[in-house]
Amino acid sequence: MMGCCLFIHQKKRKQRTRDVDSLSLCSLDINEPSSKRVKPLSRVTSLASLLPPVKAAPLKRIGQTLQRSISFRNDCRPEIIAPRPWSRQIAPAITKRRDSKLWSETFDVGLGHMLSSKEIKRQEAIFELSQGEQDLIEDLKLAKKAYREPMLKLSIMSEHELNQIFGTLDSLIPLHEDLLSRLREARKPDGSTDHMGHILVDWLPCLETYATYCSNQVAAKALLDHKKQDHRVHDFLQRCLESPFSRKLDLWSFLDIPRSRLVKYPLLLREILKHTASEHPDRQHLHHAMSMIQSIVAHINTQTGESECRYYKERLLYLESGQRDLLIDSSRILSCHGPLKNNRGLKLHVFLFQDVLVVTRAVSQNEQLCYQLHQQPIPVRDLEWDDLQDGEMRLGGSIRGAFSNSERTKNFFRVVFGSGGQLQTLCFQASDAFSKQQWLNCIRQAKEAVCPAGSEPQLLSVQTARQDRARPCSDYSMMDTSDACVDLSIECPPVHLTDVTAVKV
Repeated sequence: MMGCCLFIHQKKRKQRTRDVDSLSLCSLDINEPSSKRVKPLSRVTSLASLLPPVKAAPLKRIGQTLQRSISFRNDCRPEIIAPRPWSRQIAPAITKRRDSKLWSETFDVGLGHMLSSKEIKRQEAIFELSQGEQDLIEDLKLAKKAYREPMLKLSIMSEHELNQIFGTLDSLIPLHEDLLSRLREARKPDGSTDHMGHILVDWLPCLETYATYCSNQVAAKALLDHKKQDHRVHDFLQRCLESPFSRKLDLWSFLDIPRSRLVKYPLLLREILKHTASEHPDRQHLHHAMSMIQSIVAHINTQTGESECRYYKERLLYLESGQRDLLIDSSRILSCHGPLKNNRGLKLHVFLFQDVLVVTRAVSQNEQLCYQLHQQPIPVRDLEWDDLQDGEMRLGGSIRGAFSNSERTKNFFRVVFGSGGQLQTLCFQASDAFSKQQWLNCIRQAKEAVCPAGSEPQLLSVQTARQDRARPCSDYSMMDTSDACVDLSIECPPVHLTDVTAVKV
């Protein structure tokens, strides 16, 4: 009996021991660290993910900072790699776009059933003119409020520099507000407009004030490009470009909008006139307005061209007094200019004034972009030209050039001229076929203007030079151009070569 009781007592002790051990193990699992990986309670990989995906710029920067500095491991989800500290991560912004509007979609649609197809097109053209004025006013005010005023307040640029870049932009806003107000007053309650030609005839003379603004654009663009080298200016303009309000347009695009609008007026008026019936009383006023705007644009174009010509003449640098030429001083027209390469692949900047061709290289002087004459100016009167076929040009200057691909032998043309009783030749390579053709057209037009038909002097040896196209251009050349070095990445102020045949204002 005693043995049986002892056995039961030992069995109960063992059971209590097992219970205690089990409880201790539970306590160990809860309180002691374990090498076993356990899923964290939160599935958030970064505090940045707690922020909404699209917020104002400060929140984006805070979110990126958090993502770089704080992150939680999650074995069940791939780890997010933080962006490198030197790279600027920018969340895509929602671009503010301007919806195009039609007259028929804006006003009473039922009215369209009572109008002819031609009259509807006329109303659409008048509405496009009015809507364009509103868009222009908004853009000019935006340029002033979002760019000029902040840069002045933050001392990013001086007031003098901003006045040079923005020019007389402020004076253009009330001018276009006046036209918009008149056009809206002429609009009937149903949205249609009967007479508006007299408004244009009365208002168009105000556009003469554009001459001052457009003439300043060459210098304004040059200064703006120079100021972009300042990191504060560059950073400010880049942030504006990335903001929704800019519509992906940079500052110069806004500053160039008035010029674009000016050259569009003849097209808009022509469209209105096209859809105005011959018996309509507004037609006579529209003809008068059309003649006025063409004359105004031509006048402003002339003044702008002369201003551009003066700008570049002032930035020509002469290595010696013998390089100065009266043909440059007397020039009032710059037909075209732009970067060209010679047959050795070296880069030059060439100017074609009305009477003289000037070959230069771009240099920096006193933090300004200038153009140092590379050789004696070439009178257009003594100039001949020749179009070289692709692959016809033999390159020189290096052994590597002899084994280069055919792309380097494209878009060449040659100019031949007499100097001191000797025939000299220069070969130039344009960036593409279109630019090459533009150069040839401008040279031909300048030659025709200087030497009318029947009075053109003949260079006897030019024909001989043209007949031997197989010889490399350097065989003809009497000049050494090996020291020319111009960086094509330099942003030269407008007008660009592609603008040569268009209106330059």
